[in-house]
Amino acid sequence: MDIAKHWKTIVDTLQDGVLVMGPDGTIIAANPAAEQLTGYSAEELVGQSCQILNCTECNIIGQGPGEHWCSLFAEGNVKDKTCLITNKHRRSIHIIKSASVLHDENGSVIGAVETLTDISEKVRQQQEILSLKKTFHLDDGYHGILGNSPVMQKLFELIDNVSQTEAPVLIYGQSGTGKELVARAIHQASQRQPGPFVKVNCAALNENLLESELFGHVKGAYTGAERDRIGRFEAAHEGSIFLDEIGDIPLSTQVKLLRVLEEMEIERVGDHQPIPVDVRIITATNKNLEDLIAQNLFREDLLFRINVFPLHCPSLTERKEDIPIIVQNFIQRHEAKGVKKILGVTPQAMEILMNYSWPGNVRELRNIIEYALVLCPGGGIEKEHLPPKIMQDQKSIRKAHRKGPDDSTKRDVLLKVLKQTGGNQSEAARILGVSRVTIWQRMNKYGIDLETIIKT
Repeated sequence: MDIAKHWKTIVDTLQDGVLVMGPDGTIIAANPAAEQLTGYSAEELVGQSCQILNCTECNIIGQGPGEHWCSLFAEGNVKDKTCLITNKHRRSIHIIKSASVLHDENGSVIGAVETLTDISEKVRQQQEILSLKKTFHLDDGYHGILGNSPVMQKLFELIDNVSQTEAPVLIYGQSGTGKELVARAIHQASQRQPGPFVKVNCAALNENLLESELFGHVKGAYTGAERDRIGRFEAAHEGSIFLDEIGDIPLSTQVKLLRVLEEMEIERVGDHQPIPVDVRIITATNKNLEDLIAQNLFREDLLFRINVFPLHCPSLTERKEDIPIIVQNFIQRHEAKGVKKILGVTPQAMEILMNYSWPGNVRELRNIIEYALVLCPGGGIEKEHLPPKIMQDQKSIRKAHRKGPDDSTKRDVLLKVLKQTGGNQSEAARILGVSRVTIWQRMNKYGIDLETIIKT
């Protein structure tokens, strides 16, 4: 029995979509599963360019057939690539794609075959699970980020949305707000999660070291380069790279970084051989990049390239209602080490924490709790276990409250009442509930001329 004669029946029986394309990307055949997945009939697909499906992972060159058409023909195959396609009704469909190039008996490229596996239901279920976890607090926050405040719930929603795309993300926020945690959450919630997450602190390296860290170097590229070394972009291949403190990158490196982001190719220091990379770009800064552009310290075209989807990391003062759960999380982590039994924070100490200004944000909160845990013998953290600086800040707040209205406000009130009474100090004292002597003292203190008031 010649089973090869029944290949069409076999392909039509498959639950995965199958597309056969010519070397120029024109669709030649589609099975029923592909019709159901894309929403197009086979007649609508055949003769169309494969670009009709707008696959997010396709690298179309479009300069001729075969390897000049797309990266598939250049590489020979694609295996288990997670991506999005757009169906006939303009809806995005999550799929896993595998593909192989077809050759004739002479080894010439005659086309390619792709299999498309629909994973939309699986993705939907994963998103529902994440939503339930966030709603009922079934895990340690959202990808490790704690917060029930409205601003944090909005941030989690934006992370969910942008993680399903490949759009470059620029995270804004003060130091200590958790920008790295947000970047890691974007990676973990995306289809790139199985791949590496590579962080680069751009502010920690000088110009020469930074370029080598990003792009790698070859042996002999500079003094001390005793062997070839891959850079962070190569290490992040098929994953995400997080460029922290992007505003501190020197202009000369910005030019090279822009070229990499546009072409997705790197060149190691000391070499001119381009190396393709497949990475998701996430950046962060605590600076105003537009101000840096005005000072000619940052390239405007680079900002356009990395700022496709901006995210704002709220400061701790913008979400003070999250302080109790963050504090309790820090205490639980400490308790897990088995050093001492700490039950929590007393109401008096928590009131002080809630009233503090938090210039260092969550990072400062963690340091203060660690300080208190050292002094606290057990039980609850009392206000005397808190650092002197936070207690001093609390005294300043109370002093300001006791002080009441400032001098300028008091002067304005006294002027208004004196005008109202025609300069009658006794009547002004009665209205303000003070003695006539107090009125006289205040007039001297604030330099108020009674004759001038009567004339006006």
